[in-house]
Amino acid sequence: MNSKNANSNRRFLLIAGSSYSLVNFRGPLVQALLKAGLEVHAAAPGLVDDPTTRRQLEAWGVVTHDIPMQRTGLNPLRDLQTLQALYRLIRNIRPEIVLAYTIKPVVYGLLAAQLAKVPKRYALITGLGYAFAGQESGTRPLVFHSACRLYAAALRKADRVFFQNPDDEALFRELGLLTASVPSQVLNGSGVDMAHFTVAPLPEGPPRFLLIARLLGGKGVRQYISAARRIKQQHPEVMFQLAGDIDSNPDSVTQEELNGWVEEGVVEHWGWLTDVRPAIADCSVYVLPSYYREGTPRSILEAMAMGRAVITTDAPGCRETVLEGDNGYLVPVKDVDALVEAMQHFINRPALVKTMGRRSHEIAENRYDVHKVNAVMLQAMGIESPALRDRTRDSSAHPSLNETSPAS
Repeated sequence: MNSKNANSNRRFLLIAGSSYSLVNFRGPLVQALLKAGLEVHAAAPGLVDDPTTRRQLEAWGVVTHDIPMQRTGLNPLRDLQTLQALYRLIRNIRPEIVLAYTIKPVVYGLLAAQLAKVPKRYALITGLGYAFAGQESGTRPLVFHSACRLYAAALRKADRVFFQNPDDEALFRELGLLTASVPSQVLNGSGVDMAHFTVAPLPEGPPRFLLIARLLGGKGVRQYISAARRIKQQHPEVMFQLAGDIDSNPDSVTQEELNGWVEEGVVEHWGWLTDVRPAIADCSVYVLPSYYREGTPRSILEAMAMGRAVITTDAPGCRETVLEGDNGYLVPVKDVDALVEAMQHFINRPALVKTMGRRSHEIAENRYDVHKVNAVMLQAMGIESPALRDRTRDSSAHPSLNETSPAS
């Protein structure tokens, strides 16, 4: 059967929490859906104010929809408006398949899709973030318990829930956020476009460390700065770089902190980057000391694809990217001593930068190629695509691309 004919007249709605992510994080998935012959719609807040993303999506043939949604915060009135807007949109589009990712699109997108009787409803859990990070203090208990209730309600009748690491899948099962009747599947993250993130020559001279992230405490930014400060006391020639900006999240570092680090000379700040490749090319080793529950950090995959060794934490999502002592090092969360020790390995043995970087690229190519990851998703959603059939066969054979049966 011809894939395009089999999928023609099938409408697919992708719901995102930010317009930026539709091209930068889900662009290959969107293109795979289009190549499979589906009529693709994409909904996200801020599309009206993001003409670059909107024009790119429409040039591909995607129908775009701006929706009211606050990315963070608990405001029942505004969240109700989001639910109503999504319900009206879905009733108007009448898609056969809805896929939502990040917490608010998953919660309100799947609830709206259920109310509108969409035949197929899927969720992609790309990480658990602030609500599930660290000890319960301040407003975090309220956020955590609210998130649990909302997830449970939204996922109750999902056709499948995709996770990006096995720890998050196990936690959702343990907390009862997934009923026994809802199947789930673990993917190798969002994947990385190996043709876009190509291997870059390593910079000459002493090691250069880089962290790319929203400047949140949970991303380990402060631990990174503390380690950099200690390393530079003994090795002032070693360079530490930071890319990202202050965030609206309550866990964000302050502008005063950032200014102080730069003025102190402990770190060079790239700011917010729409293209991270120049920053990765300028580093020797990529560092992400996160203690958030990451899905699978895209920045690590991008650095691996470009041939960079990795230091990250032994935390959900992060630990899957590093084979200890092979392509990098895993350190305990919030452990500055261990982080310094891992960095010291590359300073004392510079040859590791090259050998571990080469292994990172090999692992990314074999395991995290975005086309392989997307092929698995399309197959799981019942979308025929002969062009991806070989990749699907290769990917589904990989032990980390596992499916959990409804009864497990």
